[in-house]
Amino acid sequence: MTIDTRARGIASLWRTKSVEASISDSLDESHGLKRSLGTIDLTLMGIAVAVGAGIFSVGAKAAASFAGPAVTLSFILAAVTCGLAIMCYAEFASTIPVAGSAYTFTYATLGEFLAWIIGWDLILETLTGAAVLAKYWGIYLSEVFTGFGMNLPDTIALGPIELSWAPFLIVAAFTVLLVLGTQLSSRVGSVFTVIKVAIVLFVIVVGFFFVKAANYTPFIPAAQPTEGGASDVWTQSLFSFVSGAQPAQYGVFGLLAGASLVFFAFIGFDVVATSAEEVKNPQKTMPRGIFLGLGIVTVLYVLVAIVLTGMVSYRDLAAADNPNLATAFRLVGIDWAGQVIAVGALIGLTTVIMVLLLGLARIVFSMSRDGLLPRALAKTSPTRKTPVRVQILAGVAVALIAGFTKVDVLEEMINIGTLSAFVLVSIGVIVLRRRRPDLPRAFKVPFSPVLPILSAVLCVWLMFNLTTLTWARFAVWLVIGVVVYFVYGRRHSRLGREVDAG
Repeated sequence: MTIDTRARGIASLWRTKSVEASISDSLDESHGLKRSLGTIDLTLMGIAVAVGAGIFSVGAKAAASFAGPAVTLSFILAAVTCGLAIMCYAEFASTIPVAGSAYTFTYATLGEFLAWIIGWDLILETLTGAAVLAKYWGIYLSEVFTGFGMNLPDTIALGPIELSWAPFLIVAAFTVLLVLGTQLSSRVGSVFTVIKVAIVLFVIVVGFFFVKAANYTPFIPAAQPTEGGASDVWTQSLFSFVSGAQPAQYGVFGLLAGASLVFFAFIGFDVVATSAEEVKNPQKTMPRGIFLGLGIVTVLYVLVAIVLTGMVSYRDLAAADNPNLATAFRLVGIDWAGQVIAVGALIGLTTVIMVLLLGLARIVFSMSRDGLLPRALAKTSPTRKTPVRVQILAGVAVALIAGFTKVDVLEEMINIGTLSAFVLVSIGVIVLRRRRPDLPRAFKVPFSPVLPILSAVLCVWLMFNLTTLTWARFAVWLVIGVVVYFVYGRRHSRLGREVDAG
């Protein structure tokens, strides 16, 4: 291989797909999607994917183990980080209103290889997210039935193996619904979303009657070493491992660690951006829908955190085996609230699973349309204009993983996949501004490049607060992705073939 050939090979990794080419692909009759969603649809989709079981559990865990009453600040910090990144998504989505979200945006700015990596990360986020939450949906379904005096088996035997039937069932149901049409799925999801928000508001109102100001003191508890210390390499944060700092809970670093944990509660807003190609008047609708949804979700989370830490001391939560919002109500003598919360969690998870399944299909659809994955997957239904093939494939994959594996051990993989996408999108906004200042932008991130850089820095910081085990698993996933790219994606890239032909 000559030096010139090598140089061309390296340069091909950074080839970018023009904005005009991406928009042109979305107009292809056999590989394009139908625009049917409005501002309210997007707002409800954002609430649907963010408000799940996490609102009833993740805040309690963060308060008990990391931040104490300051978990409210952890939520605000996570919301600010998410908000900064979502600004970047909104600018991109209003400029390049096609499916694929961060993958498509990165392809237009940072090149094919990084676009593949981020697409691969988004597949990780949505695949594990949908499977993990489908698993929890089955758990909450059992709790609801138990609360009404009915005991159902969690699994059924299929010869030598066992199937978790509830996760398998919910994924299959929503796969069918998504195949029938995005607008129909959005309407069904909206009904569930309104119900679960009503339950959350009910819990907040009831809880406020039991709030005691004394429970907010100290607001930021004094830092203390984490049980087990630095001896457990895999469970400490990457920051602690690299810096040699003693892992600690509470204090300022506990508050920051709590922000990394509760960031899980905001996972999914980037998935809303994957539907840009199915949105009416996306230049205005995308920013409005995304920001309105994020604002409502942030208010709900902060109110829940205030009620939770005001009802009981964070020390009492820390003493519980698995602290959640129901724990706080039980400690103040409201046992019936546990059943209401279980129903709310079940309904909450229902819509999250649906939106993640939609997001997974749209990411794979976009990568397939570009040839980086088999292009046959990007074929859309001539009548419903939905990516039937890839939606069914996504549903089957999620259903099998949720039904037959213990996928819940991969929870943090969802966070790291999302945060890595946030970092590249934040950088990509700056790059596209410089390369294509001529493009019309219905929304612009203010104070650029300061806010996009701040967004990238905050996301990297949250990533460093995830465990070393999560980083090790993430590295393995990336290695697999690089192999798939060089074995298949690079050779079948439509952009690569166009460049070679030209």
